[in-house]
Amino acid sequence: MRWGIQCCLFEVLMCCVGDTGISSSNHGAEDISQACINALFLCISLFRLKDLEVAELGDSDVHVKMLAAPINPADINMIQGTYAIISTLPAVGGNEGVGEVLEVGRRVTALKPGDRVIPAVTGLGTWRTRGVFPEETLLKVPGDIPVLSAATLSVNPCTAYRMLVDFETLAPGDSVIQNAANSGVGQAVIQIAKASGIKTINVLRDRPDLPKLVERLMALGADHVITEEMLRKPEMKDIFKSIPKPRLALNCVGGKSTTEMLRHLQPKGTMVTYGGMAKQPVTVPVSAFIFRDVRLRGFWMTQWKKDHAEDQESLGSMMDALCQLIRSGQLAAPACTEVLLQDYKAALEATMKPFVSSKQILLL
Repeated sequence: MRWGIQCCLFEVLMCCVGDTGISSSNHGAEDISQACINALFLCISLFRLKDLEVAELGDSDVHVKMLAAPINPADINMIQGTYAIISTLPAVGGNEGVGEVLEVGRRVTALKPGDRVIPAVTGLGTWRTRGVFPEETLLKVPGDIPVLSAATLSVNPCTAYRMLVDFETLAPGDSVIQNAANSGVGQAVIQIAKASGIKTINVLRDRPDLPKLVERLMALGADHVITEEMLRKPEMKDIFKSIPKPRLALNCVGGKSTTEMLRHLQPKGTMVTYGGMAKQPVTVPVSAFIFRDVRLRGFWMTQWKKDHAEDQESLGSMMDALCQLIRSGQLAAPACTEVLLQDYKAALEATMKPFVSSKQILLL
């Protein structure tokens, strides 16, 4: 069956662009930024808005009408060929989103028409208006949480939750330091930590709209918002007069600022790296290992889901906790810009621009 324009979706028609050099760690920050700008239109040119046939519904399949889907940095990385998962091309873009079940196969038991669902796996291809997916690739979510919260639930809030829970045993009054605090994960960390009585020190790159961004993060519950430059200044001591030094650091950037952030970690503290926006390595002084016994760990939500594929209790308790925070008003969706499907090029351009503080959400 051929669907009309209302069922259009994205299809990547060309090869990935990993060989363009935009992900090379040999470049400096300015070179990387310029390379990304040069590659911007090449990346966008890889997409087409196209009519495709919706697959026939199998016995264990679910027919879903997609409602909204964000554009995340990982989506761009997959296009560039720099992500750990590379889709077989042509492929539908998008790893996150929310949809409504229209129809289920006769062997489907956990879902029914009208249910809201989000991806349970990476690479599902959510930038589409409709799709047929195996039941096990979908996760039911409550219908009483806002669409934008549901659409942005499966990646960033889950990443924030797991990093706050899995690496250090934090108690009310403890503190966490993080960079890229304005990212989707960063905003979720602020709110989840606030709800748990944990203090946050939030690091940003300096930018033209810094005062406005600081105000927004403080409104979410941030305790301190500082720039990367302040990490190297004596004034940092003033922060630790009112809160303890952090036992946990969350790194999404890399490079020199991450090294400076690590200096403020407590002895035996842990730094978790979950991203590398600066495209620069994490450099740690030998003294940090010898004299302070700091621990360096990594985290990838996709791997966590694979490792816990048979542990539905852990997944369920995490989703229940996050949905309860959403219902109580303690966890809001990140700052979003809603974009119609036909305007996808503008959304991709906005996602790849520097100093972006609003997530692009495709309305499907």
